[in-house]
Amino acid sequence: REIKMRKLDSTKVRPLKSEQLLRIEDHDFALRPGFGGSPIPVGIDVQVESIDSISEVDMDFTMTLYLRHYWKDERLSFRSNKNRSMTFDGRLIKKIWVPDVFFVHSKRSFIHDTTVENIMLRVYPDGNVLFSLRITVSAMCFMDFSRFPLDTQNCSLELESYAYNEDDLMLYWKHGNKSLSTDEHISLSQFFIEEFSASSGLAFYSSTGWYNRLFINFALRRHIFFFVLQSYFPAMLMVMLSWVSFWIDRRAVPARVSLGITTVLTMSTIMTGVSASMPQVSYIKAVDVYLWISFLFVFLSVIEYAAVNYLTTIEERKQLKKRGKASGTYSIDAVQAMAFDGCFHDTDVEMDLTFSDRCEENETRARAASVPNVDTTRMKRKRSLKGNVGRIILQNNHVIDTYSRIIFPSVYIVFNFFYWGLYI
Repeated sequence: REIKMRKLDSTKVRPLKSEQLLRIEDHDFALRPGFGGSPIPVGIDVQVESIDSISEVDMDFTMTLYLRHYWKDERLSFRSNKNRSMTFDGRLIKKIWVPDVFFVHSKRSFIHDTTVENIMLRVYPDGNVLFSLRITVSAMCFMDFSRFPLDTQNCSLELESYAYNEDDLMLYWKHGNKSLSTDEHISLSQFFIEEFSASSGLAFYSSTGWYNRLFINFALRRHIFFFVLQSYFPAMLMVMLSWVSFWIDRRAVPARVSLGITTVLTMSTIMTGVSASMPQVSYIKAVDVYLWISFLFVFLSVIEYAAVNYLTTIEERKQLKKRGKASGTYSIDAVQAMAFDGCFHDTDVEMDLTFSDRCEENETRARAASVPNVDTTRMKRKRSLKGNVGRIILQNNHVIDTYSRIIFPSVYIVFNFFYWGLYI
């Protein structure tokens, strides 16, 4: 009857053949190998499959890698006539002791499970164990953007035992500097991978003691060509476009003001676009220096015309007073009249000192004139403009514009020379 009850007891599951061979039921695998003795050495080697992304906004990176552990557990030794190892999948991992290695400063990570969990366990007859995982991990990278986008970022992925300090477990690189290998085809859209290196050290926690820590270090140098096309080159064009106003007649107020305002707004758009894709850091970046100084050049070109227009107005008023008549009216040419009232004049006009109702008087005078006289005057004006465009521009040029044509480009070239020499 007792034998019959044992057969009907379905709660007891017979161990698998592999578990019987490894004598899983005979040992307590909650304890590390060699518990109470010297620390167990656990070798590590890593093969980096890919660097999936680098995020400046979140200051992290995502990496996919093969993480392999090597240690010896005599409790798993078995007899083998051919001295061949046995390979198992992830189902045996939960029943034996494995190192509790974790990633320091990791934000999220997972073991790939398509089509099954990417876990491999290989046990040798003498008790040596190889434990391999395929993992994707996202970890923090403390980036310095003071030289962005001409920067080089140094990131590291750190491995450490969570529960066992250096008295119980000793982490080390299995094959020294050759323990870290990478895929030859790893590439990033914005970065060039300069180097991969492996190093080790110790980490101290006041409550638990010293721990062995392994480092996967890699240096990333940013490709600048993208930012040259998206930020630097448009900024250069806007600065040079603002210099066009120095060659426009100082009396063409709408043309020069519109050009200045357009370039200022375009520079603001470029700066906003660059800032939107970057973290809100409290220090100045290299690209900020370039864009703000370029913005300053564009802004100064607008201020330059404001000074030119103001000095021109003062000069014209002085000329009007010198040529004034006793009647209180002044006879000026059409170009001077346009500078004061913004209206088009075909002939010389007489303007009141108060400049009241000037446009209406000119329109009335134009309607009262006969059609043949107007056509004759316009034809003469066109002929004179065609022959004397260069002379008119030179006569209406202000001394500030003359100096600005030389000073602005020269200073901007010097700035570019020092900027690229400093950061490259």
